[in-house]
Amino acid sequence: EIDVTNIARWRKKVQNDFVKREGYKLSFTPFFLEAAVKGLVHNPYINASIDGDKILLKRDINLGCAVALPAPPGKAGGLIVPVIKRADQLSLAGIARSLNDLATRARDKALLPDEIAGGTFTVTNVGTFGNIIGNPIINQPQLAILAIGAIKKRPAVVDDMIAIRDIVYLTLSYDHRLIDGMMAGQFLKFVTDYLQNWDMNRAPF
Repeated sequence: EIDVTNIARWRKKVQNDFVKREGYKLSFTPFFLEAAVKGLVHNPYINASIDGDKILLKRDINLGCAVALPAPPGKAGGLIVPVIKRADQLSLAGIARSLNDLATRARDKALLPDEIAGGTFTVTNVGTFGNIIGNPIINQPQLAILAIGAIKKRPAVVDDMIAIRDIVYLTLSYDHRLIDGMMAGQFLKFVTDYLQNWDMNRAPF
């Protein structure tokens, strides 16, 4: 459970400037992607893979981002996972830009084969469908996947006072061949702290 009230307020504050510069709205997803990247830098084994009896640590963080595809009439929609390559080298705006481009072209069926390959960690936003919690399956050969629930306003205790806060649930599925509960917990703790302690004075670009 994460309190993302500061992020919601900061996003609202910078939204107009962001739209003027980028041409589209800043969604919440890039914040979680950036937090995941920072967490993976501090917990590199979660960004690894296993090949036989070998552990392969990855030089880059290539984030897979699950994108729901529009459903044809009378049929179920699909899902595709485009990859933001070297996401650890991108700013928040850069992550948002890459995500917007890949998601738009995914829905238009215009992705290149290389753009859905090479992922080292995946994030899926189950909150898109109004779900508050998801239990995703690992995208092999990756070792973990993070699910983002819908952000909901809920009562919470802040400085011994009841306040309405923006709350989200994150869930992490991980491969126990390498990642144990302590390692997963450390990763989630880092992501939680990063999101909850958002700097309200941060520049958007």
